[in-house]
Amino acid sequence: MTIGGSAELIIQARFEDAATILELQKLAYRSEAAIYDDYSIAPLTQTLKNLQSEFDTKTFLKAVIGGRIFGSIRGYQLNHTCYVERLIVHPDFQRRGVGTKLLKRIEELFPTAYRFELFTGHMSESNIRLYSRLGYRIFKREPVTERLTFVYMEKRPP
Repeated sequence: MTIGGSAELIIQARFEDAATILELQKLAYRSEAAIYDDYSIAPLTQTLKNLQSEFDTKTFLKAVIGGRIFGSIRGYQLNHTCYVERLIVHPDFQRRGVGTKLLKRIEELFPTAYRFELFTGHMSESNIRLYSRLGYRIFKREPVTERLTFVYMEKRPP
């Protein structure tokens, strides 16, 4: 895929990318916070030190155009389940297939996983549509606050 004439790359992120990924995460999650009128959600309050510590246990990917990071995702495998977290795309690049490519690529990196699991907020309709289109199905709902319920989704590869 090319955006604005430049080729897009989905590659493994490095520890040195953490500050840029955190900045992008905070930008991307503002729209989620607005849906729930809650700007204290974890993706907006995460510290750089905390995110950097995740590089020890999780695989981070980044979407890059012209040297600029405009998307990211992270995941890790525990037993036979790959937990997929924080799919983020810069607002200017959303709805162009970047999130789909990031999610498919993180799944490819965990070929021994029997299932993939992720979660999103119950009013995050575009996220739920995307994940459903890519084979994820809701298996659990968990109230978090009066305004927010997490929707847990899973996918089992053929």
